[in-house]
Amino acid sequence: MAASPRSVFITGALGLIGRRLAERYRAEGAEVRGMDVGADPAAGVVAGDLTVPGDWQDAAAGADCVIHTAAVVGMGRKPDAATWWRVNVLGTRHALDAAVRGDAQRFVHFSSIVTFGLDYPDGVDERYPLRPTGVPYVDTKVASEQAVFAAHAGGEVPCTIIRPGDVYGPGSHFWTVTPVREIKRRRLMLPAMGKGHVSPVYIDDLVQGVMLAAAAPEGVGQAFTLTGGAGVETRDYFGRYARMVGKDSVPVAPTPVVIAMAATLGRTSDEVTPDGVRYLARKGTYSIQKARSLLGYEPAVGLDEGMRRSQEWLRAEGFL
Repeated sequence: MAASPRSVFITGALGLIGRRLAERYRAEGAEVRGMDVGADPAAGVVAGDLTVPGDWQDAAAGADCVIHTAAVVGMGRKPDAATWWRVNVLGTRHALDAAVRGDAQRFVHFSSIVTFGLDYPDGVDERYPLRPTGVPYVDTKVASEQAVFAAHAGGEVPCTIIRPGDVYGPGSHFWTVTPVREIKRRRLMLPAMGKGHVSPVYIDDLVQGVMLAAAAPEGVGQAFTLTGGAGVETRDYFGRYARMVGKDSVPVAPTPVVIAMAATLGRTSDEVTPDGVRYLARKGTYSIQKARSLLGYEPAVGLDEGMRRSQEWLRAEGFL
């Protein structure tokens, strides 16, 4: 596939990334279909349960490229461990089966930068071994990558893996809406005295990187980290949202203090958890040199512009 696919099937087609991918592919003239937990016939999306084989798999027939975005995401305690595995690992195998039966030319799997674990070298790249941590999201993403590379090595379908950074921008729940909501509720405190790092990637940059990886022959059999190209201290990143709601900054504290607070808050919120705190205390960053050299990927939306666009969207949607 030296050019953009003519037909695309997307799992999780009604989510943030799935919708934006569908919009971009349609703008390029591709036929786009997909599946999600609910149907949207006008968008060519069928309803299906990723954890079991079903008619939804037949909807992928004839697609040049299957892009698998559907997953349970986050550092919360819910759902139970068995559900994490059924959705993120077994569900990936079912998506692969749909691609194989539909004679797809490429399977693009969404993993995450969390597969490197929470303790890794600064500027870590794709050569570094993946590291399970006991966190369901991390461990099931590691296992899902194994399923994808096994299918690729077995000659079932050419595969590419995407490891997105912290995806923010209009429509982003975890990295745009939730921070604003929690700051307004005075429920966000940053660990590591606000000196931990996030690796934001604006949604449009991520979509562009995925499309490059899906089309390029160089992407076959490869995993790519896609971020905005730089780490950002949490006090800077979340401080921007604080100023949007009229606050000077976000409170900071030593990591053990914030973990203890999260353990208490976690009884009433599945998004404020000790694992989430540890994630925000990371100090390492991620290299995107491989995507740059093999795909020509280059983030176009810097943090200042991305936050400006995010603020406009938040205001338009009534969050500010």
